[in-house]
Amino acid sequence: MQTLKRALASVLATVAALGSAWTSAPASAAAWPSKPITFVVPFTPGGITDNVSRMLAKKLGEQLGQSVVVDNKPGAGGSIGVEAASRQPPDGYTMIYGTQGTHAANLALYKNLRYDPVADFVPVHGISATPLILVVNASLPFKTVADLVAYAKANPGKLNFGSAGPGTGTHLTAEVFQKAAGIKMTHVPYKGSNPALNDLIAGNVDLMFDYPVVVTPMIESGKLRPLTVTAKSRLKVVPNVPTIAEAGYPGAETSAWSAVFLPAKTPPEIARRLGDEIARAIASPEMLAITEKFGSTPLTDVRDQRLESMVKSEMVRWREVVRQSGAKLD
Repeated sequence: MQTLKRALASVLATVAALGSAWTSAPASAAAWPSKPITFVVPFTPGGITDNVSRMLAKKLGEQLGQSVVVDNKPGAGGSIGVEAASRQPPDGYTMIYGTQGTHAANLALYKNLRYDPVADFVPVHGISATPLILVVNASLPFKTVADLVAYAKANPGKLNFGSAGPGTGTHLTAEVFQKAAGIKMTHVPYKGSNPALNDLIAGNVDLMFDYPVVVTPMIESGKLRPLTVTAKSRLKVVPNVPTIAEAGYPGAETSAWSAVFLPAKTPPEIARRLGDEIARAIASPEMLAITEKFGSTPLTDVRDQRLESMVKSEMVRWREVVRQSGAKLD
């Protein structure tokens, strides 16, 4: 009898413990956030990334009732900051700003990437996608993409294109275009967009792919001529410039996308709550204004499994582009 009572007491204690654990997990998620959240942005302050991430942090802070603090951790194409953030406790207090570089191209560019773009993260929600504009020196005779492609085919390797550096979006987008158009150009890498654009304006390089916010002032001043945008639809900032598909090369559509991730094993309740809040934030007038200013499109329908699927497909796409370009970084 005593044995039966002890066994029953043990079972009841186990059930009570399981019930306590079951009720405490949702409770801890419901209490989130109870302190400031760190938003790791793996790039230097300034530019599109910084402006967008800080506006998003501001809106999330207002909505969540807790500060969201941007922590810039640049280096190795964003890999250093992303790796460090992925190692933080999975408690919802470390958000990660990821891109097609950190979560796709870098896997092929860097020999020793110390994180897995899928296994080490919880995909939360997309932020925005920014296409690039193909611009040429205004003194060149090319008025359309067809003009440029015809010249490039007749003169392989003679046209040269500038970029912000090997493996950057400005470089790999040109590689995508070369393959789609069946042409060969010469890559001239720089340490950043500004020196590349200065040489483009000076006539030392012939063309370049760069972001709307960077090249629009030079287009408006007549120093550069836009030939196409790599977006699926025309941009408000350059409404008369055809898309790459309209120019005849739909396979060359590219955009620099960004999204929010959390460290792997973060409770799904927290990830869902954060995803809902990001959806609200990127639809706000303030965020819509800044994305339009940069020629970007808010990723309102990219979250959770759809975001993970996008990352996986982007890993495959950019691995092949990097392989064909021959770009390798330490």
